[in-house]
Amino acid sequence: MTVSSIAKAPHITATIADEWPYWLALLHTPHVGPVVFAKLLKQFSSPRALLTAGRSSWMEAGMRGRLLAALEKPNWQAVDADFTWLNGHQKRFLLTWDDPRYPAQLREIHDPPPILFGQGNPDLLSRPQLAMVGSRNPSRGGEETAQDFAHHLAQLGWVITSGMAFGIDGASHRGALSATGATVAVLGTGPDKVYPLRHRDLYSRICQQGVIVSEFFPGITPRSGNFPRRNRIISGLSLGTLVVEATLHSGSLITARQAAEQGREVFAIPGSIHNPLAKGCHALIKEGVKLVETAEDIVEELALFAPPLASIPATTQNQTVNEPAPLSEPEKTNLENNILNKDEEKYSQLLAVMVIGEPVPVDSLIERSGLTADAVSSMLLILELQGKVDSAPGGYIRIT
Repeated sequence: MTVSSIAKAPHITATIADEWPYWLALLHTPHVGPVVFAKLLKQFSSPRALLTAGRSSWMEAGMRGRLLAALEKPNWQAVDADFTWLNGHQKRFLLTWDDPRYPAQLREIHDPPPILFGQGNPDLLSRPQLAMVGSRNPSRGGEETAQDFAHHLAQLGWVITSGMAFGIDGASHRGALSATGATVAVLGTGPDKVYPLRHRDLYSRICQQGVIVSEFFPGITPRSGNFPRRNRIISGLSLGTLVVEATLHSGSLITARQAAEQGREVFAIPGSIHNPLAKGCHALIKEGVKLVETAEDIVEELALFAPPLASIPATTQNQTVNEPAPLSEPEKTNLENNILNKDEEKYSQLLAVMVIGEPVPVDSLIERSGLTADAVSSMLLILELQGKVDSAPGGYIRIT
């Protein structure tokens, strides 16, 4: 095993590094996850003590069947593969429960990961963090809102934590990076796998300016069950979780509820009642989470844990969500005409699925037209201003 080269790193003691092979070997054992691992450590003082105890001690501790057979044959080959990845770059690291750098916030949750692979700056994991999650297919406004909030909060010293997925996750990471702030990406794959592949550059930037972490071994590819599992780490690392845009069936609601179960704050940004991407946030707000309109709303709620930096700049304090300066009548007319001329085909597409005098729900309009929720909401506003449609109980009706 190649542990010796890891032990030379200045921030890792030889004692901790010497124990790594046993931690990894035990976690490579089939049927040993975080909960079973914790139970085993209550019976034995350490993974080394467990793996070297022998069959009779294991049986006395109540181990039987497949677990007993697996402990007799540790997968040292897989452990060597883990060390091959760890030795491949000076910024790669491994954190175990007994490492003083293991984040205290994460240690408090019900089932903290016994190990974390990572690349970047592990010290960021112990700084005040805010998780930001939401739809993988957000509206343009939702994506901009996520990026703006992340930018302003990162300027104040908050570490922005998310899952590096498409949509709100990616926008949140980019917002923090644009402020030359710090960001944490919690992966649902091994630390060496970039998913989605289009986030290859984002992954690289986060490794340089922030940190990526994963409880999964190097080489683990995307699997559907991994992502709900990694969500508990996103919320567990953070003092609060902000949901920007989410449908009623979004995985972001799972993260929000995990955060609440972990005793962390949950925030949600509201949206239009006609926007299905806002329904998840509205459901959370009905359940009692804090409605957020400005970055200051979050800072005020988490004031006791705020990083030791200056207060929010005036531009951030006054920034509200989706409230642009009102247009003059000539500007409004020009905007309407420009949009109608530019997207005439889309407007015709939307009008074609509407019925004169009969209300059609917005959800149905989105489904029938094949357009995005954001596009339909914007187009209905313009068409209403033009007098071509009107809102009515149950949806919108086509007037002409």
